This record gives sequence, structure tokens and C-alpha cells, in this order.
Amino acid sequence: MLKNKVKLLAQTIKEEAIEHRRYLHQHPELSFEEYETVAFVEKKLREIGLSKIERKATTGLVALIEGKNPTKKILALRADMDALPIFEQNNVSYRSLKDGVMHACGHDVHTASLLGTAKILHTLREEFEGTVKLIFQPGEEKAPGGASFMIRDNALENPKPASIFGQHVMPLIPVGKIGFRPGMYMASADEIYLTVKGKGGHGAMPETLVDSVVIASHIIVALQQIISRNSDPKVPSVLSFGKVIANGATNVIPNEVTIEGTFRTLDESWRKKAKELITTMVTGIAEAMGGSADLTIVHGYPHLKNDPELTNRATEAAKDYMGEENVVDLDLWMAAEDFSYYTQEMAGCFYRLGTRNEEKGFVSGVHTPTFDIDEDAFEVSTGLMAWLALKELEVSNNGM
Repeated sequence: MLKNKVKLLAQTIKEEAIEHRRYLHQHPELSFEEYETVAFVEKKLREIGLSKIERKATTGLVALIEGKNPTKKILALRADMDALPIFEQNNVSYRSLKDGVMHACGHDVHTASLLGTAKILHTLREEFEGTVKLIFQPGEEKAPGGASFMIRDNALENPKPASIFGQHVMPLIPVGKIGFRPGMYMASADEIYLTVKGKGGHGAMPETLVDSVVIASHIIVALQQIISRNSDPKVPSVLSFGKVIANGATNVIPNEVTIEGTFRTLDESWRKKAKELITTMVTGIAEAMGGSADLTIVHGYPHLKNDPELTNRATEAAKDYMGEENVVDLDLWMAAEDFSYYTQEMAGCFYRLGTRNEEKGFVSGVHTPTFDIDEDAFEVSTGLMAWLALKELEVSNNGM
């Protein structure tokens, strides 16, 4: 039975996947600097026996696993490879060897998992029809996103997949479980950079100033009306400011204040309108109070929508592989993911891999200096992705 073969292979390669993950964890590289990482991935793919490998977007690559009748159906599996500028605080043998750089979002897990999946599928290549395209991409953590560069460099062409799967660690879900959500899932993400300009001077002489701090305060408070009074309450939206610098003193009003924030939503039309409203409000308030404002909104990743039919098939396949009790429904998530670029090109399914284990102490969230996973997750991460690929090829071949 093919499912049992996949499970046995996943068990067999688990320790190898863990070894690969620990090596990658010790040698993290920042976005678009993944030179050693992509070289490691290519080396391991060639050791598996893959030969159709091509570099894309400088530090990314694609590789093909061809089954029987390789042109019958093509689908893609994606992993991201970059790390974050975070000082790791875990006291483990595989701790990052690069101060200030850490795999704090699990991309080492994603990469090692896809290497394991590749080994399973290559071993079973005589058992399926079609082709599986592996996509190892750079720069998921940094706008404009490595996925956009992979698409630019024709990673989705020659051959072109009909659908794509991606998985991501989730420390809120217990190890051994998987989460899916059809339809709208993750938000778009735009970066806001604002400089409010006034006329600084002595804090005891406000009549001689144009107070940039007061103007900035009014802008921050007023902009919340963009969400509370302009957006459709049924459309999730977030407008947050996490960095405000007014470099004055107790009695010194600075000439300018810098503000940085993020705007996120799940509707592209509203996204465009909201950015227009932000621009109008910022400019109007600053000028009305005697100052001025320089505003830059960096257009980030689009919202992520999982194809309902593909995701529902994947959910049923996961229940078959893992048991219904180990497949959970996901809620909307206002974080952003550049996997969304792929879902604009084809049917996509982005799902979550449970990595939490409270008894072992694996509870920290992603993007924190203590993030780590229960590595028992590799038996699921490698085998399930292989199973999803095999089942999707089977569905297509039956004309369903």
C-alpha cells in the first residue's frame, strides 16, 4: 500500500532530516544571502539522485522529480530558506554559530523537510505519474519577497505546475497535528514610513515652535479612524505603529519625528483605498497644524488565499494519512507570507505544521530568540507533503 510505503520512508529518513535541520540551524543566512544554504540544498538533492536542478533568483533553485509519464501533471512543493536578524538564546548543541542571525521562523525546518520529501518521492518515482517541481526560495522575510523573484526568473515555467503546496511551522499547534484553512487565510502587508516635520526649539517657548511631536501624536491617533470608521467591519484590517522616534529632550522639541508601522488586510480593493486615505489624512493633519509630512508606503506581499478545492482535497488526504483527530481547522492569520505570490499564479495550499510540545518546553513563538521545535515533527512534515503530492497527482490522473 502506497501510504504505508510513504510512512515507512518518513520514519526511515527522520534522523537524516533532523541532521539536515540542525546543520542549517547552525549556519543561518539572512534574506537574499543564502549562498551556503542553497549550495547545501543542491548538494543534498544531487546525493538523493536528482539531476534536473537549476538556480533561480541567485540564491534559490528549482529541481524536478519525474515519475512515469512526466508531462501528465506537474505540481510544485515550496520551502523558504532565509533566517532572521535575531540573537539566539537557546542553549542547544545546534545553536546558531552566527551571532545576530537565527532561524527563528522555522525556515530551516521547511528546507530540511522538503529535502526529506524529495527523497521519499524520488524513491517512489516509479509509483506515480507526473512531475513534482521542488522550489527552494530565498528571502521570504524581506520585501518584496523571494517568491516574487523566483516567479520573475521563471521558476514556475518549463514545466508550469498546475498547483503548489507550502507548509509552515506553527508553535500554537501540538506536534503530530496539521492545520488547514480553505479560502482567505493570511493578510497583505504594507510598510509605512513617515517623517513629520515641524520647527523645533525650547519646550518652554511653544509659541515659537511648530511642535512635530504633537503633530505626530495627532496623526497616530487619527489614523486609527481609517480602520474604525472607513473599513468594512467584515474585512479584517490592522494598522499598527511600532516605532516612533522624537529625538528631543525634556525641554527640547525636535525638528522632526519619524514613525514606522504596518497596514494589513485581506481585501485588495480596500487595501488600495486605505493607503490613499492614509496619505490624505497624514498630509492634511500635518499641514493644518503648520508642519509637513514625508510619507512612503512600501507595497508588500498580497493577501494569501488558499484554493478551496485544492485545500479541501489536501485536508481529506491529511485525515487519511494522519487520522481525522490530528487535522485541525485554522483561523484567519494577520501575519503575511510571500507564498501568496504563488497563489496568484495557480491553485495553492499553504498549511501549518504543529511543532509545540509543552512537556519538552517547545512553546516559544516564531520570531523570538527562544523559538525551537519538537523535531518529532519531521516524521509528519516529510511524509505528509509527499502524500499530498502523490494524492494530488492521482486525483488529476483520474480526471476528477
